[in-house]
Amino acid sequence: MMFVRWFVQTVVLALSQIWASKARSVLTSLGIIVATALVLTVIGAITGMKNFILDEFETVGTQIIFMDGTVPDSMRHKVSWLDVQMSEDECKQILEHCPSVDLITPHWRGTYEVRHGEDVKQVSATGIWETWHDINTRYVIKGRPFSRIDRDEARQVCLINEEAINEFNLAIDPVGDFLLIKNRRFLIVGVVETKDVSPMFGGGDARTEMYIPFEQAQKLNPNGWLNYAMGRIVSPELADDAQAEVRFAMRTIRGLEPEDEDTFSIGVMQQFIDGFLKMATGITAVLGGIVGISLIVGGVGIMNIMLVSVSERTREIGLRKAVGAQPFVILGQFLVEAVVLCLAGGALGLIFAQLIIFGFSMMPGDQLSGAEIPGWAILLAVGFTAGTGLVFGIVPAFKASRLDPIDALRHE
Repeated sequence: MMFVRWFVQTVVLALSQIWASKARSVLTSLGIIVATALVLTVIGAITGMKNFILDEFETVGTQIIFMDGTVPDSMRHKVSWLDVQMSEDECKQILEHCPSVDLITPHWRGTYEVRHGEDVKQVSATGIWETWHDINTRYVIKGRPFSRIDRDEARQVCLINEEAINEFNLAIDPVGDFLLIKNRRFLIVGVVETKDVSPMFGGGDARTEMYIPFEQAQKLNPNGWLNYAMGRIVSPELADDAQAEVRFAMRTIRGLEPEDEDTFSIGVMQQFIDGFLKMATGITAVLGGIVGISLIVGGVGIMNIMLVSVSERTREIGLRKAVGAQPFVILGQFLVEAVVLCLAGGALGLIFAQLIIFGFSMMPGDQLSGAEIPGWAILLAVGFTAGTGLVFGIVPAFKASRLDPIDALRHE
């Protein structure tokens, strides 16, 4: 109880001393204010950017695995790019021999003349398997999705998105209508939802999309090639297993020797996310460390002004010792004063940082709209500022506690 009363009285005394010299206290704490504001602003901005990019990853899917052919440097003049492209059979083999991959679809793209009435457009159409819906989480909002029968019988059916409805002046519900794709009649069986995808993943402004069964795409564009394959991993935790299984299957299928380089590439979305999170953590640590140097500068300023304060209040310290104040009481008074001064500066820094973050959220664009200062950063800032007060306040406090009361009372 005595300790609590002493602590409260010491804090009140420290605040009164700070308030008595407001201008000097603000200037003394300026380094702490700027450092805290910068650290919290940097962390808040990076948090907002991280949330934005993770949301963009979510639009693509965290269980996606991409597979494509590639020419390694050692074979650049030995094989052509077309020689290493994936095949439909390889997709089937991966699905059969890779237990961590439960769905897969190849993509066969081509650009064709598409006609509806008097409207004629050049449109890109993608040949897919029916598994494309579940892999991409793209489902129909009107009509029906593709089925295995559409693929087995190579039916002349197609899926379009809402942008295609506008471009070809189709009815609000175009299911049952026909489009002429390369002079072949294709029945519209469904309308797929338009999925907003970031430009970093090939998205951007909404555009016309058209999908046809994979076998039909091969017939329409026999000289084309399988652009890439996309699969779904059973769970994000199996990303490494899926990559290893696919790599083993592809090397076996292609008969590659142990010394041969891979003639294909594999990308796992979860690995991209993990890599980004590590990079963001590293950037936060580096920038936080650089800006944190300002705390040291601010702490030196606190120590200097506290040393001046000890000199100015030498007679006061001597008088308190003369009436029985113990050295630890004097030490505690100046130490608490230094900590309170730092915490006050940290509080002002937090207010300024919050105002800056609010300004970021008002900026056009979504990149920093989710900027926020996480709770752990606020606690860390409070801890650092309090620690700065303790570290840099200990020397002046120790000096004050060791003053001889007789010498202090004689001090002018």
